[in-house]
Amino acid sequence: MSDVRQDQSSAASVVADHLANAILTEMTPGTSLPSEAELASQYAVSRLTVREAVKLLAGRGLLELSRGKRATVREPDGSAFSDFLASMMRSDSKGLFDLVEVRLSLEVQSATLAAKRASRAGLAAIENALQGMRDAAAEPDGETRFHDFDVGFHEAVVLASGNRVLGYLFEAMAGPLREGIAISRHGHTNRGHTLSDTIDAHQRILDAIRSGNARSAGEAMRLHLKDTERDIRTALSSIASSPS
Repeated sequence: MSDVRQDQSSAASVVADHLANAILTEMTPGTSLPSEAELASQYAVSRLTVREAVKLLAGRGLLELSRGKRATVREPDGSAFSDFLASMMRSDSKGLFDLVEVRLSLEVQSATLAAKRASRAGLAAIENALQGMRDAAAEPDGETRFHDFDVGFHEAVVLASGNRVLGYLFEAMAGPLREGIAISRHGHTNRGHTLSDTIDAHQRILDAIRSGNARSAGEAMRLHLKDTERDIRTALSSIASSPS
């Protein structure tokens, strides 16, 4: 009996992989899959195997399931990737540094492209986020809002790049990024820096983007993120050395 279940599971995985390729390359969000009978005939498997394959794809976030209706292709989002990043960061501190490395690639490129492509609306979004950081820094209990506007600043830069793939990746990173910023803030303070220093770093990024200087924009973002990496190291060292 176990061999039968294993074979069925293997067949469902194979069908799921073929279906996933079709979904990602040939179908648009909202499209309904063919019926179980049609898929079973197409892949020469049982309807039960098709059902299991569809469940696997729903688990990957590719399909939407509704009782009594055919499965439909979901609008893509980064929830699964976001969950993975959050879990990795909580279970292993190295995940924080892995995230910074990804940000260095993604956000330096985003700042570089934003300096070349940012529209008036894109620049306004970056400016508004930075002003939000300033306003939150002046509030007695504004730390959470400051973090939110900080993430909003980086998101606005990515969106101003005009690259949809970069925007999708950042959306998936936004939740874990908030956690990383909260941790780095402790290290930032321990290193003797203030919220004003953080605002100044973001201002340099904005100034370079606004002036259209792609090289300076990328470099300003790189320096800011490397400083964030140092903040995280300081914060983690402080936690490790504190009495339990």
